[in-house]
Amino acid sequence: MPPRSGLGKGLDALIPGGSSAVVEGGVTQVAVDSIQRNPRQPRQSFQESELDELAASIREHGVIQPLIVSPASNGIYTLIAGERRWQAARRAGLRTVPVVIRSASDQQLLELALIENVQRADLNAIEEAEAFQHLVKEFGLSHEKVAASVGKSRVAVTNTIRLLDASSAVKQALVDGKISEGHARALLALSSAKAQEAALRSVVNLDLSVRQAEALARKLGGQKPASKRKPARNPNVSDIERRLRASLGTKVALKHGKKGGTVTIHYYSDEELDALLEKLL
Repeated sequence: MPPRSGLGKGLDALIPGGSSAVVEGGVTQVAVDSIQRNPRQPRQSFQESELDELAASIREHGVIQPLIVSPASNGIYTLIAGERRWQAARRAGLRTVPVVIRSASDQQLLELALIENVQRADLNAIEEAEAFQHLVKEFGLSHEKVAASVGKSRVAVTNTIRLLDASSAVKQALVDGKISEGHARALLALSSAKAQEAALRSVVNLDLSVRQAEALARKLGGQKPASKRKPARNPNVSDIERRLRASLGTKVALKHGKKGGTVTIHYYSDEELDALLEKLL
């Protein structure tokens, strides 16, 4: 089987020979206090209970898996991977920790931290979105290149970055686990922060599903519900719409008449249009 790229290869994807150095004896001990946090670490929050448990394990067994660091200046090293182990080692009172030293650019510092956290599912959706956005804005990467780096689809990267357009309250609710990414994307249909926050209160208080949140957003956005007087739609037309939505990953409207009809495909960004064109052409 050919080697996988990006996320599938983990840290080796961006630092050649990263893991082989451990096998070949490239591990050295470095003072805990001479290691500084990765300034581009996308993960901002760590569970105190998890750090305490890891610290207890480190007191008993030591640090089993070496940290990966990059030389900074004046004998200081910047963490590339292993922040939980580093923080727990400090709590455990260790003076030194095993490390593998590798040079890394600013872009690699961010990409490698992303890879490690995505592999461990450690980032919340907003932390992930902000990290993707940094790669796009600071380093000029396309959504496609970001996706290749972290092993996700381009559409997934685009949809994640779109979460940053949500109001502060919606983003905080997402971080706190009060709503899902699907709820947040539904609320993005509302243009103002005030409208999003009003809808958010209803979603949380009434425990609405994603579909119900989408319906609420349409209602608050001024879209009129379908008239009850209209005859029931042909179930075959509804089924075709459903299958098209599932295949294309976006809203599709089908109008069918006796002599033909129209299919309307919706997209919400240039990247989503590109993805649709790839599927259709």
